[in-house]
Amino acid sequence: MTQLLAARKGEITKAMARIADREGVEPEFVRRGVAAGTIVIPANINHQALDPQGIGKGLRTKVNANIGTSPRFPDTGQELLKLRAALEAGADTVMDLSTGGDLNALRRQTLAESRVPVGTVPIYQAAVEALENRDSIVALTADGLFEIIERQAADGVDFVTVHCGVTLESVERLRRQGRVTDVVSRGGCFIVGWMLHHGLDNPLYKEFDRLLDICLRYDVTLSLGDGLRPGCLADATDRAQLQELIILGELVDRARDLGVQVMVEGPGHVPLDQVAANVALQKSLCREAPFYVLGPLVTDVAPGYDHIVSAIGGAIAATAGADFLCYVTPAEHLGLPTVEDVREGIIAARIAGHAADIVKGIRGAREWDLTMAQARKALDWDRQLSLAIDPEKARRLREERNPAGIRECTMCGEFCAMRLVSDFLGTTKGSC
Repeated sequence: MTQLLAARKGEITKAMARIADREGVEPEFVRRGVAAGTIVIPANINHQALDPQGIGKGLRTKVNANIGTSPRFPDTGQELLKLRAALEAGADTVMDLSTGGDLNALRRQTLAESRVPVGTVPIYQAAVEALENRDSIVALTADGLFEIIERQAADGVDFVTVHCGVTLESVERLRRQGRVTDVVSRGGCFIVGWMLHHGLDNPLYKEFDRLLDICLRYDVTLSLGDGLRPGCLADATDRAQLQELIILGELVDRARDLGVQVMVEGPGHVPLDQVAANVALQKSLCREAPFYVLGPLVTDVAPGYDHIVSAIGGAIAATAGADFLCYVTPAEHLGLPTVEDVREGIIAARIAGHAADIVKGIRGAREWDLTMAQARKALDWDRQLSLAIDPEKARRLREERNPAGIRECTMCGEFCAMRLVSDFLGTTKGSC
Protein backbone atom coordinates (compact mmCIF):
# COMPACT_ATOMS: atom_id res chain seq x y z
CA MET A 1 0.00 0.00 0.00
CA THR A 2 1.32 3.46 -0.87
CA GLN A 3 1.66 6.26 1.64
CA LEU A 4 -1.15 8.04 -0.23
CA LEU A 5 -3.58 5.11 0.03
CA ALA A 6 -2.75 4.64 3.72
CA ALA A 7 -3.34 8.33 4.40
CA ARG A 8 -6.73 8.21 2.68
CA LYS A 9 -7.71 5.32 4.94
CA GLY A 10 -6.87 7.46 7.97
CA GLU A 11 -3.67 5.57 8.82
CA ILE A 12 -0.65 7.40 10.23
CA THR A 13 2.30 5.35 8.99
CA LYS A 14 5.70 5.12 10.64
CA ALA A 15 7.06 7.40 7.92
CA MET A 16 4.40 10.04 8.63
CA ALA A 17 5.11 9.89 12.36
CA ARG A 18 8.86 10.22 11.76
CA ILE A 19 8.38 13.24 9.48
CA ALA A 20 6.01 14.90 11.95
CA ASP A 21 8.57 14.49 14.72
CA ARG A 22 11.37 15.94 12.60
CA GLU A 23 9.28 18.87 11.35
CA GLY A 24 7.72 19.70 14.72
CA VAL A 25 4.14 19.25 13.50
CA GLU A 26 1.34 16.90 14.44
CA PRO A 27 1.26 13.49 12.68
CA GLU A 28 -2.31 14.21 11.62
CA PHE A 29 -1.08 17.32 9.79
CA VAL A 30 1.27 15.14 7.72
CA ARG A 31 -1.41 12.50 7.11
CA ARG A 32 -3.90 15.08 5.85
CA GLY A 33 -1.29 16.60 3.54
CA VAL A 34 -0.39 13.21 2.08
CA ALA A 35 -4.08 12.33 1.65
CA ALA A 36 -4.68 15.61 -0.18
CA GLY A 37 -1.58 15.19 -2.35
CA THR A 38 0.01 18.44 -1.11
CA ILE A 39 2.72 16.42 0.69
CA VAL A 40 4.62 13.44 -0.71
CA ILE A 41 6.80 10.93 1.12
CA PRO A 42 9.20 9.29 -1.37
CA ALA A 43 9.68 5.95 0.37
CA ASN A 44 10.07 2.87 -1.80
CA ILE A 45 9.18 -0.28 0.13
CA ASN A 46 12.56 -1.77 -0.89
CA HIS A 47 14.80 1.11 0.26
CA GLN A 48 16.03 -0.47 3.47
CA ALA A 49 18.38 2.31 4.63
CA LEU A 50 15.79 5.08 4.28
CA ASP A 51 15.04 7.70 6.91
CA PRO A 52 11.97 9.21 5.22
CA GLN A 53 11.49 12.84 4.26
CA GLY A 54 8.31 14.77 3.59
CA ILE A 55 8.11 17.26 0.75
CA GLY A 56 5.27 19.73 0.42
CA LYS A 57 2.98 22.34 1.87
CA GLY A 58 3.64 23.35 5.48
CA LEU A 59 6.98 21.51 5.70
CA ARG A 60 10.54 22.81 5.54
CA THR A 61 11.74 23.52 2.00
CA LYS A 62 13.81 20.53 0.92
CA VAL A 63 17.01 20.42 -1.14
CA ASN A 64 18.08 17.79 -3.67
CA ALA A 65 21.64 17.06 -4.82
CA ASN A 66 22.36 15.52 -8.21
CA ILE A 67 25.28 13.13 -8.53
CA GLY A 68 26.24 10.68 -11.24
CA THR A 69 28.82 9.53 -13.74
CA SER A 70 29.19 10.61 -17.34
CA PRO A 71 30.60 8.69 -20.33
CA ARG A 72 33.87 10.66 -20.08
CA PHE A 73 34.08 10.27 -16.28
CA PRO A 74 32.62 6.84 -15.37
CA ASP A 75 34.38 6.68 -11.97
CA THR A 76 31.74 5.35 -9.56
CA GLY A 77 34.06 5.80 -6.59
CA GLN A 78 34.15 9.55 -7.13
CA GLU A 79 30.35 9.71 -7.26
CA LEU A 80 30.08 7.83 -3.98
CA LEU A 81 32.39 10.43 -2.45
CA LYS A 82 29.96 13.07 -3.72
CA LEU A 83 27.08 11.16 -2.16
CA ARG A 84 28.79 11.22 1.22
CA ALA A 85 29.63 14.91 0.84
CA ALA A 86 26.02 15.65 -0.08
CA LEU A 87 24.72 13.89 3.01
CA GLU A 88 27.25 15.65 5.24
CA ALA A 89 26.26 19.04 3.78
CA GLY A 90 22.60 18.44 4.56
CA ALA A 91 20.97 17.31 1.32
CA ASP A 92 17.44 16.06 1.92
CA THR A 93 17.45 13.84 -1.18
CA VAL A 94 19.90 12.77 -3.88
CA MET A 95 19.41 11.85 -7.51
CA ASP A 96 21.67 9.43 -9.37
CA LEU A 97 21.87 10.75 -12.93
CA SER A 98 24.61 8.40 -14.11
CA THR A 99 25.23 7.74 -17.79
CA GLY A 100 28.68 6.10 -17.64
CA GLY A 101 30.11 2.93 -16.14
CA ASP A 102 28.14 0.25 -14.32
CA LEU A 103 24.83 2.04 -13.79
CA ASN A 104 23.13 -0.76 -11.91
CA ALA A 105 25.99 -1.21 -9.46
CA LEU A 106 26.29 2.51 -8.68
CA ARG A 107 22.55 2.91 -8.15
CA ARG A 108 22.39 -0.08 -5.82
CA GLN A 109 25.38 1.10 -3.81
CA THR A 110 23.89 4.60 -3.61
CA LEU A 111 20.66 3.14 -2.25
CA ALA A 112 22.57 1.03 0.26
CA GLU A 113 24.50 4.04 1.57
CA SER A 114 21.83 6.73 1.38
CA ARG A 115 19.58 7.36 4.36
CA VAL A 116 17.74 10.05 2.34
CA PRO A 117 15.37 9.36 -0.57
CA VAL A 118 17.07 8.52 -3.86
CA GLY A 119 15.71 9.56 -7.25
CA THR A 120 16.65 8.69 -10.82
CA VAL A 121 15.77 9.60 -14.39
CA PRO A 122 15.14 6.11 -15.85
CA ILE A 123 15.28 7.21 -19.48
CA TYR A 124 18.98 7.97 -19.02
CA GLN A 125 19.77 4.31 -18.44
CA ALA A 126 17.30 3.27 -21.14
CA ALA A 127 19.05 5.53 -23.65
CA VAL A 128 22.51 4.26 -22.60
CA GLU A 129 21.45 0.64 -23.04
CA ALA A 130 19.77 1.36 -26.40
CA LEU A 131 22.99 2.97 -27.62
CA GLU A 132 25.10 0.05 -26.35
CA ASN A 133 22.82 -2.72 -27.64
CA ARG A 134 21.30 -1.18 -30.77
CA ASP A 135 23.78 1.56 -31.66
CA SER A 136 21.17 4.31 -31.44
CA ILE A 137 19.25 6.14 -28.73
CA VAL A 138 16.14 6.26 -30.93
CA ALA A 139 16.26 2.46 -31.12
CA LEU A 140 14.88 2.49 -27.59
CA THR A 141 11.60 0.57 -27.27
CA ALA A 142 8.67 1.27 -24.96
CA ASP A 143 9.10 -2.17 -23.41
CA GLY A 144 12.78 -1.47 -22.82
CA LEU A 145 11.99 1.83 -21.10
CA PHE A 146 9.39 0.30 -18.79
CA GLU A 147 11.73 -2.59 -18.00
CA ILE A 148 14.32 -0.08 -16.79
CA ILE A 149 11.70 1.74 -14.68
CA GLU A 150 10.65 -1.54 -13.09
CA ARG A 151 14.28 -2.57 -12.49
CA GLN A 152 15.05 0.69 -10.73
CA ALA A 153 11.83 0.52 -8.70
CA ALA A 154 12.63 -3.03 -7.59
CA ASP A 155 16.09 -1.84 -6.48
CA GLY A 156 14.45 0.66 -4.12
CA VAL A 157 14.47 4.00 -5.98
CA ASP A 158 12.14 6.36 -4.10
CA PHE A 159 11.19 8.80 -6.86
CA VAL A 160 11.61 8.93 -10.63
CA THR A 161 11.68 11.85 -13.01
CA VAL A 162 9.60 10.96 -16.05
CA HIS A 163 8.99 13.35 -18.93
CA CYS A 164 5.37 12.41 -19.55
CA GLY A 165 4.27 15.86 -20.75
CA VAL A 166 6.56 15.93 -23.78
CA THR A 167 4.09 14.95 -26.49
CA LEU A 168 3.86 15.42 -30.23
CA GLU A 169 1.38 18.22 -29.58
CA SER A 170 3.61 20.11 -27.15
CA VAL A 171 6.66 19.70 -29.41
CA GLU A 172 4.69 21.03 -32.37
CA ARG A 173 3.75 24.06 -30.31
CA LEU A 174 7.44 24.61 -29.55
CA ARG A 175 8.27 24.31 -33.24
CA ARG A 176 5.60 26.84 -34.26
CA GLN A 177 6.63 29.46 -31.72
CA GLY A 178 10.38 28.89 -31.96
CA ARG A 179 12.99 29.11 -29.23
CA VAL A 180 16.53 30.33 -28.70
CA THR A 181 17.72 27.16 -26.95
CA ASP A 182 15.10 24.63 -28.11
CA VAL A 183 15.15 21.66 -25.65
CA VAL A 184 17.80 21.64 -22.90
CA SER A 185 16.44 18.79 -20.77
CA ARG A 186 18.48 15.65 -21.51
CA GLY A 187 15.51 13.37 -20.85
CA GLY A 188 13.23 15.66 -22.81
CA CYS A 189 15.69 15.59 -25.70
CA PHE A 190 15.69 11.78 -25.78
CA ILE A 191 11.88 11.72 -25.87
CA VAL A 192 11.68 14.39 -28.58
CA GLY A 193 14.21 12.58 -30.77
CA TRP A 194 12.40 9.25 -30.32
CA MET A 195 8.99 10.71 -31.18
CA LEU A 196 10.19 12.58 -34.26
CA HIS A 197 12.12 9.55 -35.52
CA HIS A 198 9.23 7.11 -35.11
CA GLY A 199 6.31 9.48 -35.69
CA LEU A 200 4.75 8.13 -32.50
CA ASP A 201 3.69 9.79 -29.30
CA ASN A 202 5.61 9.55 -26.02
CA PRO A 203 5.15 6.06 -24.50
CA LEU A 204 5.34 7.57 -21.00
CA TYR A 205 2.24 9.57 -21.90
CA LYS A 206 0.42 6.99 -24.01
CA GLU A 207 1.02 4.19 -21.49
CA PHE A 208 0.81 6.26 -18.32
CA ASP A 209 -1.30 3.60 -16.59
CA ARG A 210 1.56 1.13 -17.08
CA LEU A 211 3.84 3.55 -15.28
CA LEU A 212 1.32 3.98 -12.47
CA ASP A 213 1.09 0.23 -12.00
CA ILE A 214 4.84 0.02 -11.32
CA CYS A 215 4.71 2.95 -8.91
CA LEU A 216 1.79 1.41 -7.02
CA ARG A 217 3.60 -1.86 -6.43
CA TYR A 218 6.74 -0.27 -4.98
CA ASP A 219 5.36 3.07 -3.74
CA VAL A 220 7.58 5.06 -6.07
CA THR A 221 6.77 8.77 -6.14
CA LEU A 222 6.39 10.25 -9.59
CA SER A 223 8.28 13.45 -10.29
CA LEU A 224 6.69 14.69 -13.49
CA GLY A 225 9.63 16.21 -15.35
CA ASP A 226 9.73 19.46 -17.27
CA GLY A 227 11.24 18.21 -20.51
CA LEU A 228 10.39 21.49 -22.24
CA ARG A 229 11.72 23.77 -19.52
CA PRO A 230 13.31 27.01 -20.74
CA GLY A 231 17.06 26.91 -21.16
CA CYS A 232 17.48 30.68 -21.22
CA LEU A 233 15.55 33.73 -20.06
CA ALA A 234 14.32 34.44 -23.58
CA ASP A 235 12.40 31.14 -23.64
CA ALA A 236 10.80 31.44 -20.20
CA THR A 237 7.04 30.96 -19.73
CA ASP A 238 6.40 30.29 -23.41
CA ARG A 239 3.63 28.23 -24.99
CA ALA A 240 5.54 24.95 -25.09
CA GLN A 241 6.44 25.15 -21.40
CA LEU A 242 2.85 25.95 -20.41
CA GLN A 243 1.37 23.30 -22.72
CA GLU A 244 3.54 20.71 -20.99
CA LEU A 245 2.45 22.02 -17.59
CA ILE A 246 -1.23 21.69 -18.53
CA ILE A 247 -0.62 18.06 -19.50
CA LEU A 248 1.24 17.41 -16.25
CA GLY A 249 -1.66 18.83 -14.27
CA GLU A 250 -4.00 16.31 -15.90
CA LEU A 251 -1.56 13.49 -15.12
CA VAL A 252 -1.41 14.59 -11.48
CA ASP A 253 -5.14 13.89 -11.27
CA ARG A 254 -4.74 10.45 -12.84
CA ALA A 255 -1.88 9.48 -10.52
CA ARG A 256 -3.74 10.57 -7.41
CA ASP A 257 -6.90 8.77 -8.49
CA LEU A 258 -4.98 5.48 -8.48
CA GLY A 259 -3.14 6.19 -5.22
CA VAL A 260 0.30 7.11 -6.62
CA GLN A 261 2.18 9.96 -4.99
CA VAL A 262 3.16 12.70 -7.42
CA MET A 263 5.07 15.97 -7.58
CA VAL A 264 5.81 18.28 -10.49
CA GLU A 265 9.10 19.72 -11.71
CA GLY A 266 9.49 23.35 -12.66
CA PRO A 267 11.35 25.60 -15.05
CA GLY A 268 15.07 26.18 -15.31
CA HIS A 269 15.86 29.71 -16.54
CA VAL A 270 13.29 32.34 -15.53
CA PRO A 271 13.72 36.12 -15.03
CA LEU A 272 13.08 37.45 -11.54
CA ASP A 273 9.76 39.04 -12.42
CA GLN A 274 8.31 35.74 -13.69
CA VAL A 275 9.39 33.37 -10.89
CA ALA A 276 6.40 33.87 -8.58
CA ALA A 277 4.01 33.71 -11.54
CA ASN A 278 5.48 30.37 -12.60
CA VAL A 279 4.92 28.95 -9.11
CA ALA A 280 1.35 30.25 -9.05
CA LEU A 281 0.64 28.69 -12.45
CA GLN A 282 1.99 25.31 -11.36
CA LYS A 283 0.07 25.31 -8.11
CA SER A 284 -3.14 26.20 -9.93
CA LEU A 285 -2.81 23.80 -12.87
CA CYS A 286 -1.46 20.92 -10.77
CA ARG A 287 -3.86 21.23 -7.82
CA GLU A 288 -1.25 22.16 -5.22
CA ALA A 289 1.04 19.20 -5.98
CA PRO A 290 4.49 19.69 -4.44
CA PHE A 291 6.62 21.79 -6.79
CA TYR A 292 10.24 20.78 -7.46
CA VAL A 293 12.28 23.52 -9.13
CA LEU A 294 15.72 23.59 -10.74
CA GLY A 295 16.87 27.00 -9.57
CA PRO A 296 15.23 28.83 -11.20
CA LEU A 297 18.28 30.48 -12.72
CA VAL A 298 17.53 34.19 -12.99
CA THR A 299 20.31 35.22 -15.38
CA ASP A 300 22.20 33.43 -18.15
CA VAL A 301 25.55 35.22 -17.84
CA ALA A 302 27.14 33.85 -14.63
CA PRO A 303 28.88 30.54 -15.41
CA GLY A 304 31.01 29.62 -12.43
CA TYR A 305 28.52 31.31 -10.11
CA ASP A 306 25.30 29.58 -11.09
CA HIS A 307 24.89 28.21 -7.56
CA ILE A 308 24.37 31.84 -6.51
CA VAL A 309 22.10 32.56 -9.47
CA SER A 310 20.07 29.50 -8.58
CA ALA A 311 19.87 30.41 -4.90
CA ILE A 312 18.43 33.82 -5.78
CA GLY A 313 15.72 32.23 -7.92
CA GLY A 314 15.18 29.41 -5.45
CA ALA A 315 14.57 31.79 -2.56
CA ILE A 316 11.93 33.65 -4.55
CA ALA A 317 10.32 30.44 -5.82
CA ALA A 318 10.18 28.86 -2.37
CA THR A 319 8.77 32.04 -0.85
CA ALA A 320 6.06 31.91 -3.53
CA GLY A 321 5.22 28.31 -2.62
CA ALA A 322 7.77 25.97 -4.24
CA ASP A 323 8.48 23.03 -1.94
CA PHE A 324 11.66 21.41 -3.22
CA LEU A 325 14.85 22.96 -4.63
CA CYS A 326 17.25 21.10 -6.87
CA TYR A 327 20.70 22.45 -6.20
CA VAL A 328 22.86 23.94 -8.91
CA THR A 329 26.64 23.82 -8.52
CA PRO A 330 29.32 26.32 -9.64
CA ALA A 331 30.10 23.87 -12.47
CA GLU A 332 26.62 24.16 -14.04
CA HIS A 333 26.93 24.76 -17.82
CA LEU A 334 30.69 24.09 -17.55
CA GLY A 335 31.39 20.48 -16.60
CA LEU A 336 30.91 17.62 -14.17
CA PRO A 337 30.94 18.95 -10.58
CA THR A 338 33.60 18.01 -8.07
CA VAL A 339 33.01 17.00 -4.47
CA GLU A 340 33.56 20.61 -3.38
CA ASP A 341 31.15 21.86 -6.07
CA VAL A 342 28.52 19.51 -4.67
CA ARG A 343 29.04 20.89 -1.20
CA GLU A 344 28.84 24.52 -2.34
CA GLY A 345 25.69 23.83 -4.36
CA ILE A 346 23.90 22.24 -1.42
CA ILE A 347 24.80 25.02 1.01
CA ALA A 348 23.62 27.69 -1.45
CA ALA A 349 20.30 25.90 -1.98
CA ARG A 350 19.83 25.35 1.77
CA ILE A 351 20.36 29.08 2.37
CA ALA A 352 17.70 29.85 -0.23
CA GLY A 353 15.27 27.36 1.27
CA HIS A 354 15.79 28.62 4.81
CA ALA A 355 15.33 32.25 3.77
CA ALA A 356 11.98 31.26 2.26
CA ASP A 357 10.98 29.20 5.29
CA ILE A 358 11.32 32.28 7.51
CA VAL A 359 8.74 34.04 5.32
CA LYS A 360 6.49 30.98 5.05
CA GLY A 361 6.35 30.66 8.83
CA ILE A 362 7.85 27.17 8.94
CA ARG A 363 8.25 26.04 12.52
CA GLY A 364 11.71 26.76 13.93
CA ALA A 365 12.99 28.83 10.99
CA ARG A 366 12.74 32.30 12.55
CA GLU A 367 13.79 30.92 15.93
CA TRP A 368 17.04 29.66 14.41
CA ASP A 369 17.90 33.18 13.24
CA LEU A 370 16.94 34.70 16.59
CA THR A 371 19.21 32.29 18.43
CA MET A 372 22.08 33.24 16.12
CA ALA A 373 21.42 36.94 16.76
CA GLN A 374 21.57 36.36 20.50
CA ALA A 375 24.87 34.50 20.14
CA ARG A 376 26.31 37.36 18.09
CA LYS A 377 25.20 39.89 20.67
CA ALA A 378 26.99 37.88 23.34
CA LEU A 379 30.10 37.39 21.15
CA ASP A 380 29.59 33.68 21.81
CA TRP A 381 31.67 32.29 18.99
CA ASP A 382 31.21 28.61 19.77
CA ARG A 383 27.46 29.07 19.70
CA GLN A 384 27.59 31.06 16.47
CA LEU A 385 29.68 28.45 14.74
CA SER A 386 27.44 25.61 15.87
CA LEU A 387 24.37 27.46 14.55
CA ALA A 388 25.91 28.22 11.14
CA ILE A 389 24.31 26.57 8.12
CA ASP A 390 27.87 25.48 7.19
CA PRO A 391 29.66 25.11 10.55
CA GLU A 392 32.78 23.65 8.94
CA LYS A 393 33.45 26.67 6.73
CA ALA A 394 32.48 29.17 9.43
CA ARG A 395 34.85 27.59 11.92
CA ARG A 396 37.69 27.44 9.40
CA LEU A 397 37.36 31.14 8.53
CA ARG A 398 37.13 32.14 12.19
CA GLU A 399 40.25 30.21 13.12
CA GLU A 400 42.26 31.27 10.06
CA ARG A 401 41.58 34.98 10.38
CA ASN A 402 41.59 35.66 14.12
CA PRO A 403 44.29 35.20 16.77
CA ALA A 404 43.46 32.59 19.38
CA GLY A 405 41.48 33.95 22.31
CA ILE A 406 40.39 37.21 20.65
CA ARG A 407 36.91 38.18 21.81
CA GLU A 408 35.95 40.23 18.76
CA CYS A 409 36.94 39.56 15.15
CA THR A 410 39.65 41.13 13.02
CA MET A 411 37.10 43.02 10.93
CA CYS A 412 36.36 45.53 13.71
CA GLY A 413 38.66 44.58 16.56
CA GLU A 414 38.46 47.12 19.39
CA PHE A 415 35.79 49.03 17.45
CA CYS A 416 33.34 46.11 17.60
CA ALA A 417 29.85 47.63 17.64
CA MET A 418 28.37 44.74 19.62
CA ARG A 419 30.87 45.17 22.45
CA LEU A 420 30.97 48.98 22.47
CA VAL A 421 27.21 49.45 22.55
CA SER A 422 26.91 46.84 25.29
CA ASP A 423 29.49 48.82 27.28
CA PHE A 424 27.78 52.18 26.58
CA LEU A 425 24.29 50.95 27.41
CA GLY A 426 25.28 48.60 30.20
CA THR A 427 23.25 45.82 28.62
CA THR A 428 23.65 42.36 30.00
CA LYS A 429 25.91 40.02 28.06
CA GLY A 430 23.75 37.66 26.07
CA SER A 431 20.69 39.90 25.88
CA CYS A 432 19.17 40.74 22.52
